[in-house]
Amino acid sequence: MAKGAKHQPTVIFQPMGRRGHVSDGTTIKEAAHDLGIDIESVCGGRGTCGKCKVRIEEGFSRTESLSPLNEAERKMLTLKQQGDRYRLACQARIHGDLVVFVPEESRTGRQIIRKEAREIAIDLKPAVRKYYVEMVPADLHDNSGDWERLQAELHDRFDLNGLVIDYPVLRDLQNMVRQGSWKVTVSVWMNREVIKIEPGLVANGYGLAVDIGTTTVAAYLCELTTGALAATTSMINPQVAYGEDVMARITYTVAHADGLPNINQAIIRGINQLAGRAAARSRIKRRDIVDMTVVGNTCMHHIFLNLDPQYIGRAPFAPGIGHSLDVKARDLGLEISPGAYVHVLPIEAGFVGADNVGVLIAEEPYHQDDTVLIIDVGTNGELVLSDRHKLVCSSCATGPAFEGAGIKYGMRAAPGAIERIKIDPVTHEVSFKIIGRESWSTALKGRGAKGICGSGIIDAIAQLFTAGVIDQTGRFSTGISSPRLRNGEDGPAFVIAWAEETAIDHDIVVCQRDVRNIQLAKGAMYAGARIMMRRLGVERLDRIILAGAFGSYIDRESAAIIGLFPDCAPENIFVVGNAAGDGARMALLNINKRVEADKVARQVEYIELAAEPTFAEFFNQALWFPHMKDKFPHLKYLLSTPAAE
Repeated sequence: MAKGAKHQPTVIFQPMGRRGHVSDGTTIKEAAHDLGIDIESVCGGRGTCGKCKVRIEEGFSRTESLSPLNEAERKMLTLKQQGDRYRLACQARIHGDLVVFVPEESRTGRQIIRKEAREIAIDLKPAVRKYYVEMVPADLHDNSGDWERLQAELHDRFDLNGLVIDYPVLRDLQNMVRQGSWKVTVSVWMNREVIKIEPGLVANGYGLAVDIGTTTVAAYLCELTTGALAATTSMINPQVAYGEDVMARITYTVAHADGLPNINQAIIRGINQLAGRAAARSRIKRRDIVDMTVVGNTCMHHIFLNLDPQYIGRAPFAPGIGHSLDVKARDLGLEISPGAYVHVLPIEAGFVGADNVGVLIAEEPYHQDDTVLIIDVGTNGELVLSDRHKLVCSSCATGPAFEGAGIKYGMRAAPGAIERIKIDPVTHEVSFKIIGRESWSTALKGRGAKGICGSGIIDAIAQLFTAGVIDQTGRFSTGISSPRLRNGEDGPAFVIAWAEETAIDHDIVVCQRDVRNIQLAKGAMYAGARIMMRRLGVERLDRIILAGAFGSYIDRESAAIIGLFPDCAPENIFVVGNAAGDGARMALLNINKRVEADKVARQVEYIELAAEPTFAEFFNQALWFPHMKDKFPHLKYLLSTPAAE
């Protein structure tokens, strides 16, 4: 090693066999990322979820090769795990050569992204239209400029007046005109600006609607002249490397000088990848995409636009801009047609963003006579209540628990995740279904389960409650005799899958802390709904709409049993899928929806739940299953508690 050169420790990851040199002080998780190894982390590297446990191997590794155990590790690792040389990958820093074993449960599976597009009727009125013109060639008798000649043709044939032309398009104009023998197809944005010129007749034009979720990103490629959905593609939001939730990402931008550029470029690169995939599936080029719409929560909105998000993370949570915005794609670094615009839908408030506006213009509760509660269950829970005359909204942190944070065996919706659970109320025997296999566990052969995803944990809590294993307060019953109910290091716990049914060689359980974390998440959502109902002066709900990818896959009955929302007739609880994405598509294909979005976003009254003096009371009552005081007559066929009266 040259004099003065810094030592770069060698790290080997097993069982992958991947090795490389890292900078002194790098965390194990950062080293894994640099070497292309995905280690699970739900908390964004803050040491609060315990999902990134790794084991330090003997021999090559020495004690001084790692930083000492810190407080977060002592809290998340049992004494036995500490003795067995387990560490949290996000906390342990490398100072010497190291061999790290990544257990099965800590390896990130390929998450199942459920962002399918619905069949929806959309009146076509796109922002970008194509016009085919045949121009009179220039000659010595008429050598007026090509742009003036094109302007005249567009005016005479299509009554388009006052057009301007994008400068890069102007630079290509002469070549395009002559390549097409004076016959060209012109893409015009909002009947105001020429943003693309192509030689000859080009019938089809394409637009991309993008939904930037905290966890996942979905893109919908549409043909603008017919409205047809040409391709759908999605990915895990690449920003998860900087934090699982919005506050973690805001913190990252504040704590690092290059934080905002890093996290902004991550999502821009991701969208470019999605655009490329969608274009390839439709056998077009990315440059054929001439329009784009984008929705996302307020934090995703700001980071996408490269706006500093720190001020929406602190009181009074004021966003940089609330109105919709049109920005050139090239100014954002998006690799579609260079002259294309990106229309970013408006936001409602600091924590209720353009994604919620997308849901509103897709579902249009303000045009309905019913009292409707819309719940967009994602990493953040966003709620809207409408009685036709007025709209109110609120936001609460629910997703982290529903996506695995704080759940002992919680994980994302990836192959091996338990997604459905049934518990026999008499024998307390369990059957479950895992992602990637069609049959229930009673028909499965061999191992398979790795953990429990969001829909599975909601099923588990509901089934434990109806089977009498936990009571209304969430405490485990002392009167149940079952080998599945036992006391462990985390207190009472119930075995969902025995070790021989798993791929991780030990039992998968639901423990008391898991129940409490779900109570906190559902309690916040229920309290938000009740406060909004009181604000509008309504006592009952006519309809409930569950939106969002997660909301589409939870069992409606299980959600009702745990009290995720106030009582409603089961037949009036509807699942609508990714309604935010639907709204983005509508805005892409009909500019009237863009006007409607701006209007509705300013009409919604935002309720800051933390500032409501009665929130604590509503929240504490909502911690019970399904609720401490509220009645659930529509659940009387399932419950034998006073709530069913």
